[in-house]
Amino acid sequence: MDWQGRIVTSPDTLFGRPRIAGTRIGVDFVLELLASGWSSERILAE
Repeated sequence: MDWQGRIVTSPDTLFGRPRIAGTRIGVDFVLELLASGWSSERILAE
């Protein structure tokens, strides 16, 4: 998987924190969901 095209940063969005390209969903949020036991399928469905 080419993550470099999917994870972007911009100082104008989310205070420069890494996010999923084309969204305002932070990578840290997705990692928190995974750490809480959510499956990748559930994250994508939500």
